[in-house]
Amino acid sequence: MKILLPLANGFEEIEAINVIDILRRGEVDVVTAGLKEGLAEGSHKIKVLPDTTLDKIDYRDFDGLVLPGGAPGFINLGNDERILTMAREMDKAGKIVAAICAAPSVLIKAGVLQGRKATVSPSGKAQVQACAHFSEKRVVVDGNLITSRSPGTALEFALKLVEVLAGKEKMMQVKAQTLAVCWDD
Repeated sequence: MKILLPLANGFEEIEAINVIDILRRGEVDVVTAGLKEGLAEGSHKIKVLPDTTLDKIDYRDFDGLVLPGGAPGFINLGNDERILTMAREMDKAGKIVAAICAAPSVLIKAGVLQGRKATVSPSGKAQVQACAHFSEKRVVVDGNLITSRSPGTALEFALKLVEVLAGKEKMMQVKAQTLAVCWDD
């Protein structure tokens, strides 16, 4: 399985890096692509060098698309016609289309959420309710569509992606590996 995770300036670091890490632990090939050459700066000023740029890849070579939230990252993604086209075409092809936090708004703009079950960050609830069946669940799966709520749900979101892409057994292995050490309150 090969997943594309675009990085736009203003991406939410927890949602992007956590998902990349957990998917790679699950042996899912994740390619990060910047909207342009050079470093992408997260919403908390952490700079990341994407693997490539959108101009250098063919989205049809991927099994899915994962959109991190973050402000203004989700706005930058939603203003990029390449991202909207990828979301539409991957959804039509039955490939995984996933978004977390405010990024489901990008899927609304692409026309992917219409009539589907989804969740979003609390600030986007009314927008999702206007076109989709909003859920308060932390992670929502509707066929090939996977959405989640916030940086606080990023690990659950990433583990659900591993389960869908690599199977429940692989997800359980990654979960055991990453949650092996607990702490006391």
